[in-house]
Amino acid sequence: MAENSALPTGFGELEVLAVGMVLLVEALSGLSLNTLTIFSFCKTPELRTPCHLLVLSLALADSGISLNALIAATSSLLRRWPYGSDGCQAHGFQGFVTALASICSSAAIAWGRYHHYCTRSQLAWNSAISLVLFVWLSSTFWASLPLLGWGHYDYEPLGTCCTLDYSKGDRNFTSFLFTMSFFNFAMPLFITITSYSLMEQKLGKSGHLQVPALIAKMVPTINAINYALGNEMVCRGIWQCLSPQKSKKDRAK
Repeated sequence: MAENSALPTGFGELEVLAVGMVLLVEALSGLSLNTLTIFSFCKTPELRTPCHLLVLSLALADSGISLNALIAATSSLLRRWPYGSDGCQAHGFQGFVTALASICSSAAIAWGRYHHYCTRSQLAWNSAISLVLFVWLSSTFWASLPLLGWGHYDYEPLGTCCTLDYSKGDRNFTSFLFTMSFFNFAMPLFITITSYSLMEQKLGKSGHLQVPALIAKMVPTINAINYALGNEMVCRGIWQCLSPQKSKKDRAK
């Protein structure tokens, strides 16, 4: 979509505004919950463990997705993309990096939980740090390839945000899509399913996978609830951060 204020073809005024409002709600809820998780990790010493470092990585990735959605929401409410072609490339790159990092961080968390509960040994700091570095370096590598010519970032149909150009069916894009999907979707999914399946067999507990597309922008909120707010220690850390007076008294005791 060009930088004019004309509505995109096939979309009405209410549709564009509705998309903008949905994106805005999703972006703000995701940013709020994940920022709270990050803040509690920084402020609560008990949360600074190797396993929680993986959750922090996921929260950072999901905060990036929410920020990307906030830019898309603003553009939708403006009914145009105001940041130009270079801004479109940057928006697509940032969104893809954080989306891949979110997927891979979820797989890392699944493996970390399997390691913790099934081997009964604590995850080492060097292993957790190596995992987080690998997740972000790998995500940056794959997201940079469309900027270098393998794959392509372009406007989504609404014209108010940018992502991979799925409309191209040429050999260049097809080869990129299949290769990228294998390493960044199939493998993380395999790791996640295998880890939780082995945990279920060993502990007799079931792990439920949540794969939520506009819905993809809701992933940060779901992840924050599932991995952060669903963790008793993280919830305690968030409560301490929200109640500084009480936490000071507790530490004094």
